[in-house]
Amino acid sequence: MSNKCVVFCVLLAGFCFISWKHSLIGVKDALKLAGRGFIFLGICTWLIYMFPRLKYFFFPVCQELPDSPLLESNRQKQEQVRRVQQHQHNDKTSDYAESVIKPRQNVLLQQRMERYHRMTGETWKLSQGFPVGGEDDQVCGDAGVDENPNQGARRRRKLLQTVTHDPVQQEVPKQKKVIVLPDEPSTDTEGVVKIALRCPSGRTICRRFLKTWSSLLLLDWMMKAGYHPALYTLCTSYPRTVLIAAADVSLEEAGILTNTVLNVEEKEPSIT
Repeated sequence: MSNKCVVFCVLLAGFCFISWKHSLIGVKDALKLAGRGFIFLGICTWLIYMFPRLKYFFFPVCQELPDSPLLESNRQKQEQVRRVQQHQHNDKTSDYAESVIKPRQNVLLQQRMERYHRMTGETWKLSQGFPVGGEDDQVCGDAGVDENPNQGARRRRKLLQTVTHDPVQQEVPKQKKVIVLPDEPSTDTEGVVKIALRCPSGRTICRRFLKTWSSLLLLDWMMKAGYHPALYTLCTSYPRTVLIAAADVSLEEAGILTNTVLNVEEKEPSIT
């Protein structure tokens, strides 16, 4: 390689010298030409030097080493060891899942089912129970030795009917409340007030009471008019207040001092 470069340099120098001799250029131009030639020569030399290295850098060549018997045996041994270790890890994982994870999951599931049945009131599902007729077969096992299947089924059906038959409860007839209002006092009686009931149907009824009478008479009067105290209440017109009626509260104590108009209104449903 070095001999070729020397020959090339000599030829190039000779060519430049001959060209300079047979040309009209001066010394300065000849030096410039020689300098450019040396620069070109240096660039070419650098490219020739770097080309193989750049080729190997961008396009590496992977040379596969031939597998020797020793390397092949070592590789097989390593694979066998890894396979055995993997089987051991799998066995440990399955044993741990069977002995630890699954029992824990079963206990948690049982606790959740018990909590759910207690919240829903279905605690009977927590018991083991027994099949229909099973308890009867255990109790009456000796009695059914000499009987055929039809007789045994008939006996169990009768026993089940006697067990599940609810005793008849005699309904006690409810005594109907008879509402009796006192007679209306005359208009010139001392302490008399006139009360008007304005019903939801638009009907208005009037009656005279004494201020010393119990306020429960107003509820009896409202019930007699067709409005049960459990569903309706009495309210004053203005300002609207609910009338407090009790056995030990008179009309005067309830706030009825003069002639009054009371409204029959539906009770608001209580939020429980």
